[in-house]
Amino acid sequence: MSMNNAKKVIAKSNIHIVNINRLLKGIKFDIFADYIYSDNKGIDIMTNKVAATSDLNIIKKYMKELNNVDATDVMSSKLP
Repeated sequence: MSMNNAKKVIAKSNIHIVNINRLLKGIKFDIFADYIYSDNKGIDIMTNKVAATSDLNIIKKYMKELNNVDATDVMSSKLP
C-alpha cells in the first residue's frame, strides 16, 4: 500500500477497527482487530489471535472497499 493511502487509513484507524470487528463478529468469529499501525511497507492490522484465511479475506475485502483507498493498492493479507 502506498504511503499516501496508508496515511488515509491510519488517520481514521479507530473507525476502521470498529468496522472490521463488526464484520468479524457478524460472522461469529472469535477474533478481533486490536489496532492498526503503519510501517515502511504500508499498514499492519494486529489481531488478538492468529487469523485464519477466512479472517484475512474479510479484512482484505473491507480494505478494498474503502472509498479513499485505491483497491489495486491493497496487497494480499498475510501472517507475520
